[in-house]
Amino acid sequence: MSNILAIAETRNGELRKVAFEAVTAARQLADATGGGEVHAIVFGAPGIGAKVESLGRFGADVVLVVEHPALASSNSEVVSATVAERAKAGSYRFVVDSASQTGRDIAPRVAAKLGAPMASDVIDFQVDGDALVVRHPGYWGKVIVTYRVTGEQAVLTLRPGAVTPQEAPRSARVETLAPAVDPAQARVVVKETVGGAKGRPDLADAPVIVSGGRGLKGPEHFGLVEALADAFGNAAVGATRAVTDEGWRPHSDQIGQTGRTVSPQLYVAVGISGAIQHVAGMRTSKTIVAINKDPEAPIFKIADYGIVGDVFEVVPALTEAVKEAKQHH
Repeated sequence: MSNILAIAETRNGELRKVAFEAVTAARQLADATGGGEVHAIVFGAPGIGAKVESLGRFGADVVLVVEHPALASSNSEVVSATVAERAKAGSYRFVVDSASQTGRDIAPRVAAKLGAPMASDVIDFQVDGDALVVRHPGYWGKVIVTYRVTGEQAVLTLRPGAVTPQEAPRSARVETLAPAVDPAQARVVVKETVGGAKGRPDLADAPVIVSGGRGLKGPEHFGLVEALADAFGNAAVGATRAVTDEGWRPHSDQIGQTGRTVSPQLYVAVGISGAIQHVAGMRTSKTIVAINKDPEAPIFKIADYGIVGDVFEVVPALTEAVKEAKQHH
């Protein structure tokens, strides 16, 4: 029987979707290793403790709350030290985090402090005896790598969207925990956080993403992508590196090897050729729809549905079709 520690990520004083994904994965690991407890650790400004009970609905037996005014924004120095200290004291078999931008900063620090192996950007996992067998994209998404993780403790990060939050209700005990490092004395201080587009979900949380590439020919045509995203109603807008390098879209919209990694339920690629750099960040999307006038474009090799045609004709028609479909449901 093994207890599992999950890092439940927050933003702007609220739990993120990836927090419930991490707790769900931790519950699955605990059940697979004999039915131990899942402890979720949450960091935030004073008041965050009042918003954590929902983690029990997804399988957390204990919620550890670390509150401090300086933790209104994530602080990797404080978070990693506190998680590592708790992991050592609690002898947790696994520490589970998201492979979000924040998680990719924190998890390696935790693994280093524990001297434990780490599996990153995991899209699937299962327990095999004393080992954890994980799968994750390798070689910029060209292959899916399977490997075994052994040792008394291990850290793993989950690709956002790879695990669907599932309810496994518990009456979670909420406990307070002191930070291992005084946040007021941290060496890095967050002065300002600049948000993305207002009114749209974050790329990591969005069930639908509509992305645009160079096939749109200019920033003035990104309105087509935004209109389609608006038609869905729950969609985020993404872009390729070429687009963000040209200044058509902010770099926070970039999806790919050097940008964001996403796994939405639906990914619509508009005027995107399918360069491996971009594919590395989105190929684990559940359903991929590609729109491109070049029938030989590499994006069609990974697409579930492909539309060969002019994006300036196809996208407006698709937008109207989505609006009509939603009116009848």
